[in-house]
Amino acid sequence: MNPGTAFLCAAAGLLITTTVKLWALRRNRRDPLLRAVTATLFVGALLFVTAAPPNLASINAIIGIPNIAAPIVYSIMTAFDGISIVLLIHWRGNDDARATLRQTRLCLAAYATVMVAICVLFALGDAPVERLRDLDTYYAGTPWIREMILLYLVAHTVAAVTMTVFCLRWSRQVPGALKAGLLLISTGAICMLGYDLLKYTAIVARWLGHDWDTLSTDVAFSVAGVSAFLVSAGFLLPPIGQGAGSRWRALHRFRRLQPLWLEIRPEIPSTSPPPMPWWRPVERRLMQRERDIFDAVLRLAPWFDQATGAQVYALALAECSPSRLARSEADASVLARAVIQKGCARPVVTPGNRWTLSSTEDSADLVALSAAMLRSPRVEVTRQAMAPAELGA
Repeated sequence: MNPGTAFLCAAAGLLITTTVKLWALRRNRRDPLLRAVTATLFVGALLFVTAAPPNLASINAIIGIPNIAAPIVYSIMTAFDGISIVLLIHWRGNDDARATLRQTRLCLAAYATVMVAICVLFALGDAPVERLRDLDTYYAGTPWIREMILLYLVAHTVAAVTMTVFCLRWSRQVPGALKAGLLLISTGAICMLGYDLLKYTAIVARWLGHDWDTLSTDVAFSVAGVSAFLVSAGFLLPPIGQGAGSRWRALHRFRRLQPLWLEIRPEIPSTSPPPMPWWRPVERRLMQRERDIFDAVLRLAPWFDQATGAQVYALALAECSPSRLARSEADASVLARAVIQKGCARPVVTPGNRWTLSSTEDSADLVALSAAMLRSPRVEVTRQAMAPAELGA
């Protein structure tokens, strides 16, 4: 893929993620970490847009100054470097809020100074010939322009090393999509460092009278395109991966609760809303299903039979079932009996003889209760024992 296209694709990805973070920022405006993430994503997108080769010539033409795109891109790159380090400061965390604020201000002040220096050095220098691909080597010996180039490269190198070290350390402490995202960002940062080394080599070669410009114009530019994809993918992966993982877990739980929900569905209050259609967010459908279950359990509580629960619990333990599984089977049996007993208008159980249902107090236990309702032979025995003929006797 053409590096310019890679830059634009990376910018699009970062802009999408920025939009997601801006929506979250509306509800958490005082969250410094969220602000830092949003700023990093936006400035990164802006960097990839302006650094794309087709846009460099457009910037020069619009402003009317040859090579003016260079200090603009270098300044945006420097801003991205500084904000990235600020993001790392907040990610790292510090019990001392004042120390975090002091480090943030120091970092932003340092990189803001570099941005101002880049603009001043360009204004002092003379770069009349437009160079879209090889400005760094073409003007490697030009006073002031040379210093501008070295200044942005040094600032970029510091940020690349910091990002690499932090992301690798942080990835050892977190799992899942965040870990994968940090590894992608660190790989992209290593590519950024490779980009800098190639630039340094080509510039030094120019100083020594050699022409190694291809390292800067071709190889480094290709590395920058790869880096753009890796860094943007690293920022995109955690929100996308965590969101997809969260939805999958919600869907899995929603389906596993279906046997329990179907069993006690007749006792769901008539005033409850009807089940949401399949196209509604699965998290909301899960919340509705759990609420329906809790409401039905409360309505069935007066029919929870202590003798049934104690008998099933003892039988399950006698067959070497774990205590939590035995409890789930006992609760499922009591629920199944209560549904039938209430449906046949049988009298409630006296308060002293009521079973206390505990499987609804923990999310994992609730799923186990649903599984027992579907698969436990002791629950089926309880259903058969509560046949209408027996209830009518």
